[in-house]
Amino acid sequence: MKKLVPAFLAACAALSLTACSSESTASTEPAVVIEVKNMAYTPASVTIQKGQTVEWKFNDGGLPHDVVGNGALEGKLKSELLTEGTFSYTFDDTGTFTYHCTPHPMMVGTVIVQ
Repeated sequence: MKKLVPAFLAACAALSLTACSSESTASTEPAVVIEVKNMAYTPASVTIQKGQTVEWKFNDGGLPHDVVGNGALEGKLKSELLTEGTFSYTFDDTGTFTYHCTPHPMMVGTVIVQ
């Protein structure tokens, strides 16, 4: 029995170290998730920090949508037309960035990067 106690403690220590290392991958999580449904981006405006990632989650009953940047992000921020799934973009510069949906130009959104 005395031989099992050190082995059990070593296993617990190894598990706790593994748990700590998995927390370091949390930085890959998006800073914010924008829902693409009901013919809208929700929320329509978000504020993040430089270097953070925004994720758009598409779920509008089969209607195709995309995310296309305006101004400084034209040609850089561009997803495919999607009916489901996600698209992510990391904002490396500060500023106010707008985007729209190509097939539905009334769908617009803003990302403010501080």
